[in-house]
Amino acid sequence: MIPARRRFVVATLALATAVAGTQAGAQAFPQPGRPIRVLVGFAAGGGTDIQARLVAPKLGEALGAPVIVENKPGAATMLAAAEVAKSPPDGHTLLYTFNGAFAQNPHTQAHVPYDPFRDFTPISLGSRGSQVLVVHESIPATSVRELVAWAKANPGKLNIASFGTGTSSHIFAEMLMRQIGVEMVHVPYKGAGDAMKDLLAGRVQLMFDAATTGIQNANTGKVRLIGVVAPQRSPFLPNVPTLAEQGLKGIDLVGWLGWYGPANLPREIVQKLNAALAKALAHPEVKAGFEKGAYEAVSSTPEELAALTRQSYEEWGRVVRALGIKPQ
Repeated sequence: MIPARRRFVVATLALATAVAGTQAGAQAFPQPGRPIRVLVGFAAGGGTDIQARLVAPKLGEALGAPVIVENKPGAATMLAAAEVAKSPPDGHTLLYTFNGAFAQNPHTQAHVPYDPFRDFTPISLGSRGSQVLVVHESIPATSVRELVAWAKANPGKLNIASFGTGTSSHIFAEMLMRQIGVEMVHVPYKGAGDAMKDLLAGRVQLMFDAATTGIQNANTGKVRLIGVVAPQRSPFLPNVPTLAEQGLKGIDLVGWLGWYGPANLPREIVQKLNAALAKALAHPEVKAGFEKGAYEAVSSTPEELAALTRQSYEEWGRVVRALGIKPQ
């Protein structure tokens, strides 16, 4: 039998070793020579992708490690989210996603390969901003009223794109069709970039898009902005009225994007990532780049992002149920 004093010494040494191991583990992040992967659930060129690529180099500078953005489009962002959920909790695989991955998919998709709350570690909010309703130049409409008048005079000629079945762009499309009483063909894509390519080519006539890419493409003259999805006008688009101003109800949910890691990400790594993201998002180049797309670069605590995720999940659940959208 080990004497009491010796048992105390052994226990103390074991505790010290565990603490040292934890500290060493925290210091080992990021692992030397190993890049940090940021998965984006959309094709290159979409608003989420643009934002991630603006943040990546500044995040890399703050962490002292290369940060690589990887596009993994498809299944309404679920492919990217599922890969992150299955990744080791070492901080080297992150997800940058719009709120739909956690707030909408669980209500609109029949088979979601992850739990929005159990399988992820919230790290920080990334941005906040609105979608815009974008119409191809061939449609002679500059307002919702003119769009409705044209659609009713030309039945069956409108195809409305979205960046995936069950995403916010799809849900907004359903809300629009029901409120204006016009049937359109919904055409889902793997991402906003692919949808916008067909919109610019005139193969589809309108879509709800992130303001980031909507503004860029409106500047070409091939599409125009009809309205903003927000309760009040965007300070970045003061001349574009909201859809609420134009008589549409409920199409006013402001979107946001956040940074997540897999579940059980050690607190030390979360804190390090959170601090690095706060620094990156406050950088003037990043803020200016986001503002060009009518989005605000904004960070948060992990706890604030967790609360916002839950709030959005419940909010979008009420919207989906009210529309009668069934999981597919």
